[in-house]
Amino acid sequence: MSASRRTATVTRATRETSIQVSLDLDGTGKTAVKTGIGFLDHVLDALGRHARFDLALTCEGDLQVDDHHSAEDCALALGEALDRALGERRGVNRFGWALVPLDEALARAVVDLSGRPFADVALGLRRESIGGLSCENIPHVLRSLAAAGRMTLKATALALRQAVAQSGFDDVPSTKGTLRGDR
Repeated sequence: MSASRRTATVTRATRETSIQVSLDLDGTGKTAVKTGIGFLDHVLDALGRHARFDLALTCEGDLQVDDHHSAEDCALALGEALDRALGERRGVNRFGWALVPLDEALARAVVDLSGRPFADVALGLRRESIGGLSCENIPHVLRSLAAAGRMTLKATALALRQAVAQSGFDDVPSTKGTLRGDR
């Protein structure tokens, strides 16, 4: 098993956003997130804390226009950081799953680091927005994270932590010998 740290730093700059992400998959859950969107900050903070990733993410976006660009680009930058930190995905468990009771709800999550991005997101939200984030953007954030992270995502933090955990073996957990979706 590789002893190297699984970290990545990503900078994403467009005419609409400027984002910096630093990610350590083998962290302790220390987070520092500032996107300008309260609920997005909360979601990303919870992801880092519960997955035990050290995550620093800052975003300056065109929030005077809408929350869409910032939300999408933060997810794309974080997904790219996940992908880079995983590298060849050698030695990972690949699959992760979790059932988590959250107040009156039961969250179900499965993750496959297959390299083939897909996200099935069913939230049943009835509000227009939460903490400055349009509810229509929440599934979009998760789909963007899955696409940039090259993973199948059907819910998140604890399942993702399990999937990226070191398995104790130094192989790529695939009959193909690779977890790249393009092969």
